[in-house]
Amino acid sequence: MALVGVTSGAADVAINTLAGRAERAAGRPVITRVHGVFSTFVVLASLGTGLLAGAGAPPVIGFAGAGLVAVAAAAAVQRSVMRGPSGPATGSDPGFGQAGGQGRERAVPTATLVGLGLLGALAYASENAHQSWSAIFLTDAIGAGEGVGALAPAVFAAAVAATRFAAGGIGTAHARAVLATGSAAAAGGALLVAGAPSLVLGLLGLVVAAAGTAVLFPTVLAVVAARTDERHRGRATSVVTTVAYLGFVLGPVYVGVWSGALGIRGAMVAVAVLGALLLVLTPLVRGERPRVSGCGSVRSAGRGSSG
Repeated sequence: MALVGVTSGAADVAINTLAGRAERAAGRPVITRVHGVFSTFVVLASLGTGLLAGAGAPPVIGFAGAGLVAVAAAAAVQRSVMRGPSGPATGSDPGFGQAGGQGRERAVPTATLVGLGLLGALAYASENAHQSWSAIFLTDAIGAGEGVGALAPAVFAAAVAATRFAAGGIGTAHARAVLATGSAAAAGGALLVAGAPSLVLGLLGLVVAAAGTAVLFPTVLAVVAARTDERHRGRATSVVTTVAYLGFVLGPVYVGVWSGALGIRGAMVAVAVLGALLLVLTPLVRGERPRVSGCGSVRSAGRGSSG
């Protein structure tokens, strides 16, 4: 499991770095939809694993299937990266002149990257809190059966995927608005979950919270991609992702601590506080800025312009 964690963490940084390159090359938003594909496969994997378990299949079948899909995807990505958008990779940003694009951009300061990572940590903490505790909440607080409660993470992931595809076309010019709206929805959804008297309202709260958290971390990554060039993007993505993972790890623990002190409903209120805190910090985020190409033309990352 440690090996899986190390390799998946490294792959996660590489994937998000490539998504940032693709977004810069395309001149339109890409990252949020990439994360939508991830969430879609979370749903498929959860339901597929449940079906295999129900059919009595040994666990090795599920792991082997996931491994084969991952290898096939990795091979496709490798061919694409080596080929590049219009030939072999040159090491520079596609669409930006080598003489002008790289030479005129400086690396984003580490303190700024850490700050963006902390925003990502709040987003991840809220997201993983629901993923890890939603089934327990439905069974313990609302009295749903274990089978129904087990659907909660899948419902949450499905709502996340749908939101990411629906909002995937919003560029970094609107980063603050997206983060503010997402934070407010995440906080409101958690509060709705906390006070839900029935299964329907509990699931509705999960959907609202999922829609809010869905756009948060992809937007942070899009801001990073918009403000870094090819030489610095891997490092920048790594710093932001590593700091953000603190929230992913500590989110379920955070809920556990508050659940022990205030009960599971009080813990959901504590999750709402994470969204409210992110909402307060949103004004600190700067969206896109004009970039100068090697030809001297101005190009705005994230607005869908092609130069």
